[in-house]
Amino acid sequence: MASEHAIGIDIGGTGIKGAVVDLGTGELLTERRKVATPEGGRPADILEATDELLAVIASDAGPTLPLGVCFPSVVKHGYTLSAANISEDWIGLPAEELFEKELGREIHFINDADAAGFAESRYGAAVGVDGLVILATLGTGIGTAFIYDGVLVPNTELGHMEVDGVHAEKRAAYSAMERESLSWKEWAARLQRFFDTVEFLFTPDLLVVGGGVSKHHEQFLPLLKLTTPIVPAVHRNNAGILGAAALAAR
Repeated sequence: MASEHAIGIDIGGTGIKGAVVDLGTGELLTERRKVATPEGGRPADILEATDELLAVIASDAGPTLPLGVCFPSVVKHGYTLSAANISEDWIGLPAEELFEKELGREIHFINDADAAGFAESRYGAAVGVDGLVILATLGTGIGTAFIYDGVLVPNTELGHMEVDGVHAEKRAAYSAMERESLSWKEWAARLQRFFDTVEFLFTPDLLVVGGGVSKHHEQFLPLLKLTTPIVPAVHRNNAGILGAAALAAR
């Protein structure tokens, strides 16, 4: 019998957070716990910090529950093939196996944007949407997730797609707005170029914008002129936790 609850842990460049999730509703059943990501983001340090966080969450959770971990990297067959805001030492590592050894249990290991996209398709802005949903998280970089008829297509990485000769995230991530002191209108013009390209190449049925900046969606989404409906994500900073937990329990 499938578990009704699961633990999700979201590892980011600045923080590692997690909680127990109700898989029926997508609500957090425990307080969201968080520790700082160790400086430098080296493998041994992140593994140790995640183990410490899990011990706290497990004390809230009671019996052993399915565990999902999402991570800022391309993840293929349990290996991390890139490194976003963490040490490059992660590239090429059998990370899923390393986490399972450190945590002493089986896990489901996935890219962080993919986890967020799955959460929005199951509990958020993309529930019940047929066809292709593309979620874009706008933060330090641009993470993306493809969901087709509810099925996750992993590791799309559209933030590294070239737009006007540079990686899209270099000019259109939220960090670019902060770094260059852009106005909402100036930043929206860069987002327009990014989403125009996404629309042309993939013809999605729905675009979902996530990341912390999505709480200010009224400042920039109305400035975008697209054929595809575009909406803010519902779960923002909890999306990775929810998606990781939901995927672990499948």
